Amino acid sequence: MSRSDEVLERASLTLERARERHGQVAPRARRRREAEVLRRLGRIALADGAILIAALVLGWFVPLGVAGALLVVTLLIAATLFFAALPVTRPVAIEQLVQAPIKSLPSQTERWLATQRPALPAPAVSLADAIGVKLDTLSAQLATLGDDEPMAASEVRKLVGEQLPELIRGYQRVPEPLRRVERNGRTPDQQLVDGLRIIDGEIAAMTQQLAQGDLDSLATRERYLQIKYQGEE
Repeated sequence: MSRSDEVLERASLTLERARERHGQVAPRARRRREAEVLRRLGRIALADGAILIAALVLGWFVPLGVAGALLVVTLLIAATLFFAALPVTRPVAIEQLVQAPIKSLPSQTERWLATQRPALPAPAVSLADAIGVKLDTLSAQLATLGDDEPMAASEVRKLVGEQLPELIRGYQRVPEPLRRVERNGRTPDQQLVDGLRIIDGEIAAMTQQLAQGDLDSLATRERYLQIKYQGEE
């Protein structure tokens, strides 16, 4: 294989991996945007409905006239613009992650992590997206986590609620011009990427560990079906 062929193959693999990540991240981002739009529309509908009901009730007793109708239209436009611009959800503060309930911690951390993407170097953004996908899976797993598993909850809280935010916050405290300056053989950019890669692997291991019981149950059920039905043939 020639040198140019190797370069083209590596570029193709990189593009394919980027497409796979985008395919995983895009549905989550789309669901989040759709939920925000629906909540905005709900707020606008409630506000406009309240204005119209108030105008109808008032109109029973006092004729509104042209000036009153114009006032109602103005209030409807103002309410629509106000609630369309009003943020649907408040940004997640890093202090909230420490106190968040364990079952909502991964989703809150994912929301916080999404807001940090613009301040991360390109390789770290890819890892942050991969971590976000795993946090989405972890969130669904923790929703069914029993209260008799405090060790698992403690490990998740330490990694997702403390170590991940502290790694990114520590990087952000480094002045921007120094982030690409080597110190002890590595730059802060490289240290961040290496740290995120470790956390990504640890979250994957946690997901696997939490799913182990379900995987064992599935394997047992599949073996039972083999014995019961294929064994009778």
